[in-house]
This record gives sequence, C-alpha cells and structure tokens, in this order.
Amino acid sequence: MLEESLDAEIREGLRQLPEFVFSEATLPMMRELTAFQPCLEPDIERRELTAGPDGEVGLTLLRPRDALGDLPCLFWMHGGGLVIGNRHMDDAMLNGWCRAFACACVSVEYRLAPEATYPKPLDDCDTGLRHIFEHAAELGIDPNRIGVGGRSAGGGLAAALALRARDHGKHRLAFQYLEYPMLDDRQQTPSSRLDGLPIWSRESNAFGWRSYLADRYGADDVPPYAAPARARELRSLPHGFVNVGTVDGFRDEAIDYAARLNQAGVTTELHVYAGAPHGFHLFAGSAVVERAVSDSAEWLRRQLAPGSLGTTGIVNLSLD
Repeated sequence: MLEESLDAEIREGLRQLPEFVFSEATLPMMRELTAFQPCLEPDIERRELTAGPDGEVGLTLLRPRDALGDLPCLFWMHGGGLVIGNRHMDDAMLNGWCRAFACACVSVEYRLAPEATYPKPLDDCDTGLRHIFEHAAELGIDPNRIGVGGRSAGGGLAAALALRARDHGKHRLAFQYLEYPMLDDRQQTPSSRLDGLPIWSRESNAFGWRSYLADRYGADDVPPYAAPARARELRSLPHGFVNVGTVDGFRDEAIDYAARLNQAGVTTELHVYAGAPHGFHLFAGSAVVERAVSDSAEWLRRQLAPGSLGTTGIVNLSLD
C-alpha cells in the first residue's frame, strides 16, 4: 500500500538505493558514508571561519567571486537526523544558490547526537548565526537580510533557531526556509506512525530523537527550542517556506506547523508533493523533484533579490 503511494519515478529510483537504517549499531557506518568533502567551484569564493570564544564552531562562507557590496545571506543547517552529516554535504546546492541569487550562504558545523545532546547542536547554530550578524560588515553581508534555512534535521534546527532568535536574540531574521523539517519528537501523527517509510523510517526517527533528547525523550516538558512543533506561540516569527512529501513521516507535522504559522499571522508558503518521500532531493531529475527545486528557487529568489525585505501580502498555500 505504501509503495503504491510513491511517485512512479521515485519508486523506481528507490530500487537503486541501499536500505537506510539508523541505529546505534549502524551509526558509525552511516557517518563514514556521509563524510562529505568540500565542493570547490572556481566562480564561488569559499572562506572557512570559526565562531565562539574558543573558535569551537566551524563555518563555511560561500559567495560569488564577482559579487560586489553587502549580500543577502542564507544561514544553512544540514540534515542527517541530528546524528550524521557535516557542513559540506549541501555545498553543490548552496554554490548554485549563490550563483543564481547573487547571495552569500553560510553553513554551520554543529555537533551531532548522541555525543552532543540538546541544546549543544542548537547552541552551535546560535553561536554561528550570532557571529555572522556581528561580523557582517567585514564578511560583506547585509545584516538586514539574513535568513535561516535547513533540510530535515537542519530544517528543525532552523525553526528552533528562529524561535530562539525571536525570544532571546539581538538580531531580527529576514526569513525561515524549512525543507521537510524534523519538528516533533512525540511521533503521534498518522504519518509519523507509518511502517515501511523509505529513507527515514519510523524507527530511524525514534533513534534520532532519542539520541538528541537523551533523558528528555518521551517527556511531556520537552522545550520548543528542542522540538519546534511544541511551541505554543508562533507570532512574530520570520515569514517562512515549508515543503514536504506525502510519503514522509514528517508530512503531518510540517503541514501543521505551516498552518499554525499562518494562523499566527506569519506569512508562510507551503508545498506538499504527492508521492514524494523524505529526502526526495536524492531523486534529482524526476518530475516531482524538478517542481520542488523550482518552487524553492522561486521563493528564495524573492527573499534574496536586491532591495528585498522579504515577502509580504497574500499567503501562498500550494498543494502539488
């Protein structure tokens, strides 16, 4: 039944991929497979930075070599279920966005669970973001046009960072961009309880949250900065973009979060892609992914365009 719900092109592509299983036993192997190296491209300037009192947080700043003046910036957090990945894994995509939108992108090396539990990974992201704001002038970044974004676990961290910046930060974020974000540790929605989900299963999701929350896992008082779906008040957050596929355990929590943002007066664009699983960007070239890439690019272009101060006006709620 679940396989029949998958987009036909993606269903075929899944047959070419190994099974993704995340557990304590498989974690070392999965980390070895996702030890990404920097993607160097001649037209993109690359600077490796450190942030924090002891330089403990690594950052990569990307920007077009021929760009002049202070650029808008996307502060990016990688995916990987909070347990794998590094700041280089989305380099090719970020290089393309720098080129297409004449912007800067900064990716952060946050610590991974279970070695670093909440709030340490989020603290690393916060430290990196504050560094970019505080050093914007010397980095050639416009401090009035810095937004946060991420994919999967990175999307959840981006949402959490937006909440923390609203409540405790000195700087105002321009936007939040959330790709199939990991938002809710409770796993009580219908989609989160589906068996046999490809890429990121119900069991892998439990492992990721348990690794991140440690003793807090399963508790009623998990902070919203750890699991943004638990936030009761969403007013005054930066406007946003949320996408997710219909065959994704995160489907319901992503849709609900986007709806609640809009209900709180936070203009948020939502895209739901029929037949797409978690991590659907792995299937580049399929029609549904091409639509998703185009939708993301159109929205980001509006946020990062010269003179843009973000999206205003009518909410665009798109169900594809």
